[in-house]
Amino acid sequence: MAQQLGSVDHWKAKAYASSGSFVPKLTSTLISWLDPQPDDVILDVGCGNGSLTAEIKERCALVVGVDASANLIEAARNSYGSIPALTWEIHDCRHLEKSSHFRPGYYTKVFSNAAFHWILRDPDTRQAVLQAAHDALKPNGVLVFEMGGAGNVAEVHTALLAAVIHQGLDIQRAREVCPWFFPSEKLMTKMLENAGFIVEKSQLEYRPTKLIMDDTGGIEGWVRLFGPQFLEQLSASQQEAAVKEVCAALETVLTHEEDGTQWLGYVRLRVTARKIKGVDTSRSTELSST
Repeated sequence: MAQQLGSVDHWKAKAYASSGSFVPKLTSTLISWLDPQPDDVILDVGCGNGSLTAEIKERCALVVGVDASANLIEAARNSYGSIPALTWEIHDCRHLEKSSHFRPGYYTKVFSNAAFHWILRDPDTRQAVLQAAHDALKPNGVLVFEMGGAGNVAEVHTALLAAVIHQGLDIQRAREVCPWFFPSEKLMTKMLENAGFIVEKSQLEYRPTKLIMDDTGGIEGWVRLFGPQFLEQLSASQQEAAVKEVCAALETVLTHEEDGTQWLGYVRLRVTARKIKGVDTSRSTELSST
């Protein structure tokens, strides 16, 4: 979802299907906001392994799924490649305007789930991504997305920073390699308005999420799947030591004593923004935090 084309593909389809399988399952509110219609033409930015993209396609005319991970797009094609009017593309979504499926004024909706906090990490391309999403929409089209919001996974973020620093990584370097961008509602609204959107609805939700507790899951599985950019700064032995430290530090913080399940403090930022020409984007917007 986040890596540049030509760099290491951190996403492994099997690991994502295990440790990250909760990602497409917790989307009922987001899909209700998207409200796919039979005549919709939808661009899914950061589509991952395509499981949610395929569900959306069942309710609309055409969907294009774009993701930077060749591994995840391969999994999407293997699982859903036979579905008509469902197309996949390997593309660095930081440069969405260069996608072969980017067409100005073509899509009725642009959608993204759990991907913008990777795609928008690069401050040099952040605004351009939102501008490209705006430009891809028909007039009155909508951008609907959910991403990590301010304070997302703060426990593991802090533990990861501490662990790699304890292994000798400079604090500034540790911050630089962090692959995530978790904005506030206020910042995201400003960025969207700068791209020409009207923010119709915005919600910041604290949503503790149960980790997958199989042999490849738990804290360790989550760290290895979602935080390899931190670990790859270290030697192999240091990586193992850092993972062990994160797991030990968070064991009692995340574990529910009554059943042994582990819960991570997810904070989700959910937004619907509309492309309307000739409207003053400085007008007040609906912001509702939960």
